Amino acid sequence: MKNELPFVSAEEALSIIQSNDTVFVQGSAATPIHLVKKLIAQKERLSQVSLVSITLQGVDLNDPSLEGHFFIHSLFASESNRKAVNSSMGDYTPVFLSEIPLLFERNIISLDVAILHVSPPDAHGYCSLGTSVDVANSAMKHAKKVIAQVNPNMPRVHGDAFVPASAFDFVVWVDEPLPEVSYADKSTEAHEKIGKIVAELIDDGATLQLGIGSIPDAVLKNLNQHKNLGIHTEMFSDGAIDLIKSGVINNSKKKIVEGYCVTSFLLGTKKLYDFVDDNPVVKALEVSFVNDPRIICQNPRVSAINSAIEIDLTGQVCSDSIGTYQYSGIGGQMDFIRGAALSDKGKPIIALPSTTKNGSSRIVPYLKEGAGVVTTRGHLHWVVTEFGAVNLFGVNMDKRAKELIKLAHPDHREQLSKMAFERFKY
Repeated sequence: MKNELPFVSAEEALSIIQSNDTVFVQGSAATPIHLVKKLIAQKERLSQVSLVSITLQGVDLNDPSLEGHFFIHSLFASESNRKAVNSSMGDYTPVFLSEIPLLFERNIISLDVAILHVSPPDAHGYCSLGTSVDVANSAMKHAKKVIAQVNPNMPRVHGDAFVPASAFDFVVWVDEPLPEVSYADKSTEAHEKIGKIVAELIDDGATLQLGIGSIPDAVLKNLNQHKNLGIHTEMFSDGAIDLIKSGVINNSKKKIVEGYCVTSFLLGTKKLYDFVDDNPVVKALEVSFVNDPRIICQNPRVSAINSAIEIDLTGQVCSDSIGTYQYSGIGGQMDFIRGAALSDKGKPIIALPSTTKNGSSRIVPYLKEGAGVVTTRGHLHWVVTEFGAVNLFGVNMDKRAKELIKLAHPDHREQLSKMAFERFKY
């Protein structure tokens, strides 16, 4: 298998990247870790190479020594580049995940090179983009040159993932495990309570959008008695596997890609990567389709579960920054909040613990100065904390504040009530 393609060394493949080039790097579990590290090792010959990506795993682009050699252009900040994005080394572009492919298609971001991470070719010469189709497919189509890291550990995922090996200008053989992420041991009592409350909101026959983290895992653990659930989500993780095997998730009630679990990327443990390998029930499709609210809303009872950093008393949801500090990105939250709202009997849900790790309230009188509003108060529907759930759609500002205070931690309710009185005079 290894000898079927004209493999070259990483150094030879990366030699096509020149100073001032714009380079796309595939992300999540498909981050081409080996090639990124080899590229960083060539920094002395390069200046102002723009590295464009969404969430990356297994690499560190925060090293101050990279400044001047690389510019970190993030479309969704993560631990791998968060410090760089908040410094002179890089920047962040606010954009809906569903619309990132438009940046490439319209040449708003002109890509000189795309670095991908794919499975070995099958008998017909097709590789799979594996765990990350999302925006990678579009980047590959619009980049002038494409370098592929071919890895036997990359699962052969179905859907829009298949790419002819002839599409690659250079191929590099790398045998390394995929990065793994697990939240199984990170759940708190608050997460478990939130999981039970959210699960009670989900109807039989619902179509689910769930991300990764302790809250989604806790929700999935409480869905064992549900029936005929479906998956149409931007990302897919380990938590859904047992529900698929038991038949709780069978996708029988969906209207879009009926019978299949739809996602745009996958991130989890080796258990997940083994499960999706050549498994036709899981389709990884381009994010411009998966996250399009016009597509999402055609499924019935869409339950979209997303989280937040803080929510103010009017219902403004900050999910991407801590004040002016860029923490993550817009991602697909608004895509699915809107899609769920337009779905027949859909439920857009923002679920979050009432406090941070240091005890500060996540329900606040005002968002921090400079904080970004990802979900506006006009788009907000359900809010869930460990203290309950409330639907704020159609609720006026005065009552919103009262309802949100009920969801806050008891230690903060008195102060929040005082601030609400000063603002709303109720």
